Amino acid sequence: MRTAILLGSLALGLSACTVTVRPNVGLQGSGSNLITGLRPDRGEGSTYAVGEAVRVSITTRAPGYVTLLALQSNGNASVLVRNAYVQAGTTTFPRASDGVTFNVAEPRGLQRVRAIFTRVRPTTDLVLRGTYDNGRWNAESDAYLQPYNTADRDVQETFLYIR
Repeated sequence: MRTAILLGSLALGLSACTVTVRPNVGLQGSGSNLITGLRPDRGEGSTYAVGEAVRVSITTRAPGYVTLLALQSNGNASVLVRNAYVQAGTTTFPRASDGVTFNVAEPRGLQRVRAIFTRVRPTTDLVLRGTYDNGRWNAESDAYLQPYNTADRDVQETFLYIR
């Protein structure tokens, strides 16, 4: 009888839980813990209507260079910010000095935003072409980071939804 009550209570408690699925963030380039935060202005997993502006904040432990990438629900990818120098701490993109806004556009659905950070100025530009699945998306980031010492690089990802 005691076991039945315990199992019933456990089942009731678990039924109130919410499961959140995050995009793949298990990337080879991460692990140095240089990026301590990455989020859209409304929070990770938030929803934006087509045409609304979005800002992305990144917090780093050291000064260095940030590249922000976006992967749309249809697999198209783009570079939002390329090799931007940031001080240690929090930087929100786009910065006023960038003279641009990030307005969400179709396709609707999941939008992934990846931050690539290096302590040293990158010697090459990351160029994205075509359609990306998880494997190709991760391979591009990994290949871009290979020339940099593991302790001098990091990569993290966040997401939002476009409705």
